[in-house]
Amino acid sequence: MLNGLLPQPTPIHRAAVLRASVALAAPLAVGFAADRPAYGALVSMGALSGVIGDTADAYRMRILNIAVPQLFGALGIMLGTFVFGTGWAAVAVLTLVGLVSGMMSTIGAVASVSGLLLLLNAVVGAGLPMPDPWWVAPLLLTLGGLVVLVLTLLSWPFRGKLPERVAVADTYRSIADLLTAAATPEYEQQRQAVTQSLNTSYDLILARRARYHGRSAPMVRLLSQLNVVIPLVEAAPAVHLRRHPLPAEIPAAVRELADDVERSRTGEPELRLPEPDSPEARAVDSALRHTATVVHKADPDPYNVDDRLGRPAALGVRIRRTTRSVLLSSTSWRYGLRLALCIGLAQALTSLIPVPRSYWVALTVTFVLKPDFGSVFSRAVLRAVGTAAGLVIAAPVLSAVPIGWWDVPVMVVLAALIPVLTAKGYAFQTAAITPVILLLSDLLNHEGVGLVWPRFLDSLIGCGIVLIAGYLLWPESWHTRIGSRLADAVTDIADYVACGFDGHGTDQAERVRARRRLYRDLSSVRSEFQRALTEPPPVGTRAAAWWPLVVAVERIVDATTAARVRVNHGVPEPSPDEVSGIERQLRELADGIRSSEVLVEVRAELPGDEDSVLEPLRQEVAAARAIASPQP
Repeated sequence: MLNGLLPQPTPIHRAAVLRASVALAAPLAVGFAADRPAYGALVSMGALSGVIGDTADAYRMRILNIAVPQLFGALGIMLGTFVFGTGWAAVAVLTLVGLVSGMMSTIGAVASVSGLLLLLNAVVGAGLPMPDPWWVAPLLLTLGGLVVLVLTLLSWPFRGKLPERVAVADTYRSIADLLTAAATPEYEQQRQAVTQSLNTSYDLILARRARYHGRSAPMVRLLSQLNVVIPLVEAAPAVHLRRHPLPAEIPAAVRELADDVERSRTGEPELRLPEPDSPEARAVDSALRHTATVVHKADPDPYNVDDRLGRPAALGVRIRRTTRSVLLSSTSWRYGLRLALCIGLAQALTSLIPVPRSYWVALTVTFVLKPDFGSVFSRAVLRAVGTAAGLVIAAPVLSAVPIGWWDVPVMVVLAALIPVLTAKGYAFQTAAITPVILLLSDLLNHEGVGLVWPRFLDSLIGCGIVLIAGYLLWPESWHTRIGSRLADAVTDIADYVACGFDGHGTDQAERVRARRRLYRDLSSVRSEFQRALTEPPPVGTRAAAWWPLVVAVERIVDATTAARVRVNHGVPEPSPDEVSGIERQLRELADGIRSSEVLVEVRAELPGDEDSVLEPLRQEVAAARAIASPQP
């Protein structure tokens, strides 16, 4: 948690800074010029939501991230306006909205932001008087989001490179770094970077293709370039386990291919590679030559591309599948009920106890308790610290700057801080957003510096509600989910071993998809581990105890992949008994992980031929089973 108070070393995106300043300050200027400052404040509020939601790289994904949440935000402000001043009716409606928002959070990134804006704007509409008629506030907030979207898309015609192409090229460069790091201590870190880069590239291309039910020629070519690099990634663990670094010409050739991808070059590839001297080197050589051929091919057959993603279904089909999945998921109901309970308590408390401008309590609950945003405990503490820092900034602004044209240059400065500080951490983001929200609220209720102290008390009340009703009262807060998720990953590894060496010619594409799912799942486990470390004891302490096993499981996946690559290039197949023995040990390991909160050491004897291709895998499985928790 203390790490959250330290600023992360991140570059400043000047375009985002300029965009935020213009999007939030320009509506205020127009509002003052038209003698409608409240209208300008509402447009700026919508723009603030757009600035916060603009987190993607690909333009099509940015359109989704900004436009879709704005529609839900407009619905939220409309619902809030209808129940403004109705007391217990507002409590009931906002509790229901909290349930829906929490359940939406389990769908994906765009749905999560949409659920956030739905609840956020419903709380604001129920707590602040909005101009009549009822449709004005939704229209103005949506207009603010569209301002950000237009400013974002202004650079589209002038962009130098397709973002998806840049992502694929960066994936190639990360693989070059991985091959360079093979047989060195830096290998594990580079392998994680490759997994993240592959996830990012696939996600960007999938977001682009989701708009089309058919095929797009540029996307087909990028997809084929991304797919073809998978065998090269699979060969890296074999090289690493052999403990002989590759010649420098091989990573250099991959970097040249990255440049070719980024510049969309075609023609005959020119590779100058050393002669391979081992099965592992032959695997790299074969994969690299095939990759070069595909990279330089101008027009791959759109119906002969091994599509790892699968062709996206029609929009209606995806909506029905997602809705059914959310409604039948215990996780989505648990998240939704948790958020609904805290929102209901916040609204009920402020209805029973006179709290000026009580909407801030529910706003604090909304920002802190969004279940998919990380540790509830650490976010509550960081929220309180960030709010206090933001109020320190807001107090002199509200006391010294009268409502009027001076608010415009002040907003230019405050808005510029949002993208700068958001990348530094949650507490810093809160400190940047707080004065902006207070300045906009002051244009609607004209309370001036009197807003500062009540807002701080409201934030403390909201954090207290979250810590008690959203954290302490839920049994899952006292458990880390790393164990169950890691056990699922180990079970998948057992299935991967079974299909990888079944001797029946399992489809290569299916093996690749299984491996990609494994690494994506392990990446999620790592994220869960990072979240759990920020929790107070005993959760944080237990999470630290699981870390060696997380690393051991990742090494098992590497060893399995390396064995499959070696078999593909001449090493004899392992016996069925040897494969089934390792599979059985993995399933026993998974069962043991599921059955206990604390790791228990299990000594396992895995007999087999020391010269077998599965010998490294057998050693990694034995090592994983021998890991014990430092706790008694």
